[in-house]
Formats: sequence, structure tokens, C-alpha cells
Amino acid sequence: MKADELRSKTPDQLRDDLVSLKKEAFNLRFQKATNQLENTARIRQVRRDTARVATILNEKARDAAAQ
Repeated sequence: MKADELRSKTPDQLRDDLVSLKKEAFNLRFQKATNQLENTARIRQVRRDTARVATILNEKARDAAAQ
């Protein structure tokens, strides 16, 4: 997920993405605990995507407050 793609989304879409990423992270943690996780790199990708979405949401909120 690229930052440019995320910046073109609305805050509601970003919140939906954030919820789905958090659910995926939860499921990945469960898979890791039960030794069923196949793609270990996906945990890192999801964690970084979550941070990226949260950062852009904060940017949009800051810009809205400044106007």
C-alpha cells in the first residue's frame, strides 16, 4: 500500500482500512501462536501499513483543523 494511494482516500475509507488491517494483524498473531503462519513477512507489512494509514489520518485531521 503506497502513501499516494492512501492520500487520495477519504477519512472514512482510511478508517475502514485501519480496522481491516488491525483485524488482519490479530489473525496473523493467532496463526503465529498456533504455528500455522506461512508468510511471516506479512506481519511486518501489516504493521507498517497500519502505521502508514494512521499517519495519513492524522495528517488529514491536522489539515482540517488548520483550515
